[in-house]
Amino acid sequence: MERNIAAGLAGLVFGLGLTVSQMVNPAKVLAFLDILGNWDPSLVFVMGGALLVTAGGYRLAWMRPAPLFEQNYQIPCDNSIDRKLAVGAVMFGMGWGLVGLCPGPAIAALTLGGPKIWVFFLAMLGGMLIHLKTLIGKWVEA
Repeated sequence: MERNIAAGLAGLVFGLGLTVSQMVNPAKVLAFLDILGNWDPSLVFVMGGALLVTAGGYRLAWMRPAPLFEQNYQIPCDNSIDRKLAVGAVMFGMGWGLVGLCPGPAIAALTLGGPKIWVFFLAMLGGMLIHLKTLIGKWVEA
């Protein structure tokens, strides 16, 4: 139960941060990505602040023998870059650059409404369902 509450609070703080920083505003994000045009560098400060908070958080976390609500840290062992990872990264970057939203801000932006945000969210959800169906198919075959 404590783990779910902590996850919920972390998601709430993340969503609030995205909203306050205007990363849920596709026009703001696209202006940030337009470095050869009408560039808006304000999100550099948001990302810099996020890096500082993350660095501090990791420093505090590694001082503990284990996370608060788990028995031990779950650190991925595989750090290889394969085709699926590269294709996924390219698709993520293309979607972010074309629309100005990525999954976290898209979910937070649903509270602001607007048909474009809902279309993006539904397309994102469709992609997730297609991937899930593919995973389930592989599990059934195995």
